[in-house]
Amino acid sequence: MTKVSSFAQRFNRKVQEQTNAQTTVYPILLLISIGHLFNDFIQAIVPAIYPLLKDNYALDFAQIGMITFCFQISSSLLQPLVGTYTDANPKPYSQIYGMVCSIFGIILLAYAPSYLWILVAVVLIGIGSSIFHPESSRVSFVASGGKRSLAQSIFQIGGNTGTSIAPLLVAWIVLPYSQVYLLWFLVIGLVAQVVYYYIGTWYKGVLANKTAKKHKEIYVPMLSNFRIQSSIVILLVLIFSKYFYVASISSYFQFYVMDKFSISYTSAQIYLFLFLFSTALGTLIGGFFGDKFGRKYIIWFSVLGVAPLTMALPYVGLVWTGVLIVFIGLIISSAFPSILVYAQELLPKKIGMVSGLFYGFAFGMGGVGSAVLGWLADKTSIDYIYHICAFLPLLGIVAWLLPDMKKVKFVLEK
Repeated sequence: MTKVSSFAQRFNRKVQEQTNAQTTVYPILLLISIGHLFNDFIQAIVPAIYPLLKDNYALDFAQIGMITFCFQISSSLLQPLVGTYTDANPKPYSQIYGMVCSIFGIILLAYAPSYLWILVAVVLIGIGSSIFHPESSRVSFVASGGKRSLAQSIFQIGGNTGTSIAPLLVAWIVLPYSQVYLLWFLVIGLVAQVVYYYIGTWYKGVLANKTAKKHKEIYVPMLSNFRIQSSIVILLVLIFSKYFYVASISSYFQFYVMDKFSISYTSAQIYLFLFLFSTALGTLIGGFFGDKFGRKYIIWFSVLGVAPLTMALPYVGLVWTGVLIVFIGLIISSAFPSILVYAQELLPKKIGMVSGLFYGFAFGMGGVGSAVLGWLADKTSIDYIYHICAFLPLLGIVAWLLPDMKKVKFVLEK
């Protein structure tokens, strides 16, 4: 106990020193990344149990798509509203409230008596996510010390890691037994509350620091309103192409490899894990290179550069499917930290709203994509949707129209 207390004291002292020096507060970035891991782990349970739900409730692919649609829409529509509200009224402990919603969602999902109650359960989990992301992204921004892409990628890698390990634990703990075993994951939610409380306490202290408020400086880009608005639209188009394709993997890839290569549930989850784990690594790499070489070029490479791989995927065998899905995950995920920080630089006075808008739009496109692709899979085949989605990354060509923010002048707002 003494050793734990000593470690906590040293940790708190280190956090305070970095906060006072207004440098990158790595301990807080680490904690918010872990908090993101817990949040996105809970979210990723939903698609990971699709094979179980499909069997238990005799669902078709359209109904699976509707589950994702309800889940993603509930986690997307609220985010810009939450972000806009917290821009004016910061809520340091909002992550705790969000996890309470997610915990109730998991309990309901474990005992869902019908398909309708599954939809209610995933909506609750989606609402929890919509509360978590805007304010957490602002904490990452505040703790960045100017290294915004790196900070955002550290934050994002936690979420991607949680998303990647969920299918493995679901395959180990839930799929061999029954739905009620989802209750084991409540431990994750309870541990998360401790982390969120510490982060909230630190952020509350930052907000209360009158000196920090007094010397707060906001630099705005010297771009016309039209250029800023058109750039935001271009970024949203890129989010559409990225997350519509990602929806095809996260919702249906298990069924694709099971159908095409006749492998088991558990083996299919391993292939999904390969994709999700590679997205976590790609996020960190993308954030580092975004700060170093410029976010426009990382965005350009990430969205457009993955196209040859997505177009090859439907035509290869099982081994090459595993290889390609890893590189697709690495490349396609490298853009998001740069996209989000790029948008925050365009609208520096609306960090919460921008974060909520882009996270919300990403989740919304994932939900719409899953519903549309589920309907299409029922009408055609699960294999066919990967032939169609393969061309989505070609929309990345519009990234060329974005201004190079390294060459844009920023002025201090009076």
